[in-house]
Amino acid sequence: MPTFIRARRALVALFLSGALLATTAACGSDGSQSLTTSSDATPTSSASFEQQRLAKTRFVANAGLAAGATYQWIIKPYREGKFKKGADGRTFALVKAGLAGAFTYNRLKAAVNNAKGDPLLSKAVAPLTAGIESLKDLGTKLRKGEAGDADVGAFEDVINNVKDAGKSAGAEVVEKVPSTSQLGGG
Repeated sequence: MPTFIRARRALVALFLSGALLATTAACGSDGSQSLTTSSDATPTSSASFEQQRLAKTRFVANAGLAAGATYQWIIKPYREGKFKKGADGRTFALVKAGLAGAFTYNRLKAAVNNAKGDPLLSKAVAPLTAGIESLKDLGTKLRKGEAGDADVGAFEDVINNVKDAGKSAGAEVVEKVPSTSQLGGG
């Protein structure tokens, strides 16, 4: 019986590799056609609409993750006093806040990139880039325990501004708390 199973597996593998080879050979170019670059291609109105819709969707997803991480692991623990010296779980809270700060910065940069695909959203988000850039080193400050009221307030202000900009452009941002593994990049 085991010999039959091995033979069947070998036959299936042979069939699948043949099918894969046949499909890749069919996709090849015969050299008589020229490849078009993205600047040569003209998008259709439906493609442009889909691109804009996806830009808003991606913006909302990235900004929502940034907002959720900021609230869950920076603002909420700070208000609860978990960053104060002598607080139970302070080190763990600071490390998570540092990771959340870096994660928030990364997701906000991605959201700004996504916003470029939609003209209205792009105009709404453009003034916020300086505020987002100001968050770059705050993750490290949080992790080291050097962040104060102004630093935590900066996160909250930037997130609120991004949410307002999205809402004004028809892309309402809803907070979505990322998992701990997402914070660590895993």
